Amino acid sequence: MLRKLLILTLAVLSGPAAANTVSDMRVVGDAERTRFVVDLQKNPDFGLLRLASPYRLVIDMPKVEFRELAKASEGRGLISEFRYGLIAPGKARIVLDLSGPVEIVNTFVLDPVESEPSRLVIDMIPTTASAFEVAAAQDRPDRSTTASIAPTAVDPSGPPVVVIDPGHGGIDSGAIGADGLLEKDVTLQFAVELARQLKLRAKLQPVLTRSGDDFLSLGERVEVAQRHHAAFFVSVHADSVAEDYVRGATVYTLSDDASDALAAAMAERENRSDVLAGLALDDQPDDVADILFDLTRRETKNLAIRFARALVDDLDGAIPLNANPWRRAAFRVLKAPDVPSVLLELGYLSNKEDESLFRAEGWPASHATKIAVAIEEFFGESVTAGQ
Repeated sequence: MLRKLLILTLAVLSGPAAANTVSDMRVVGDAERTRFVVDLQKNPDFGLLRLASPYRLVIDMPKVEFRELAKASEGRGLISEFRYGLIAPGKARIVLDLSGPVEIVNTFVLDPVESEPSRLVIDMIPTTASAFEVAAAQDRPDRSTTASIAPTAVDPSGPPVVVIDPGHGGIDSGAIGADGLLEKDVTLQFAVELARQLKLRAKLQPVLTRSGDDFLSLGERVEVAQRHHAAFFVSVHADSVAEDYVRGATVYTLSDDASDALAAAMAERENRSDVLAGLALDDQPDDVADILFDLTRRETKNLAIRFARALVDDLDGAIPLNANPWRRAAFRVLKAPDVPSVLLELGYLSNKEDESLFRAEGWPASHATKIAVAIEEFFGESVTAGQ
């Protein structure tokens, strides 16, 4: 008995070490010289990546996690703001928004001593745009930092595939409600329930772009739909807007010209998701602009519009809808030329009633049921019509 206990104890002690945890981050200094400090349990491995347009410094740390949930924090000096979170499981990322081009003049790690934590220290001073570009060109971005996209098994001879995309995730929390509810959690909860219901009904094959708190770029989300030869792509969101009286579900379709100012602002905010997560704009080439109006693009766009109108009609009176429930704007995540796509805004976290709805008992099952039925009915009518 003692021998077994000893073996068990040794097995526990020799198990995988706990992840390194960030306990604090702070900015000190001024516009002449700024220091960024990260406190951790132990010395980290880290990589730096400078990005322009806009100016950012990205800090990646493998096998590191954060004590607090991902969020944005106010900066000072040469750092206007910084945010942090997981870019992939076990891979921490901090993104510093810079007020202009900087030179990194000093980077070092202080060993933990007694009650003092390990510290990663980065010092920076102002520099010219050309000098920043030269330094940035020497950086080597880690292409493995985003979550890997594992294909979901689907039956090629089975029902049509619908890809459901829970917006945001990982370092990108999306909107934050007045009571602290995160958009990335709302979208994931709803998407998982919608996929579950569609799978049970067995008339469509649902595929999720993410099933956990992972970050995917906008291009990777579209890639999931294309890889699975999706018949439809639904990106799920729950944003915030300046007008806190705006509430209710809204369906967005792709258009170069926004239907209104609110739709334009929404698209601009959502299209910055990759920038906020510390991705270079050239990491996500936008090559669909030249084919936006070719035959394939027109067909998929028209099908998306038909779906948006049908969904609004089916949901009218079933769930709270926005006063203008169908809007258009240039969302990058909707630009797959070969996959009809819509963005489903469940409601707005800037509105207290909508945020309360997202916390209510029975949500999201009630909404997911109605939307699952509407999706199935649309596909049934499309198949009958030979579309």
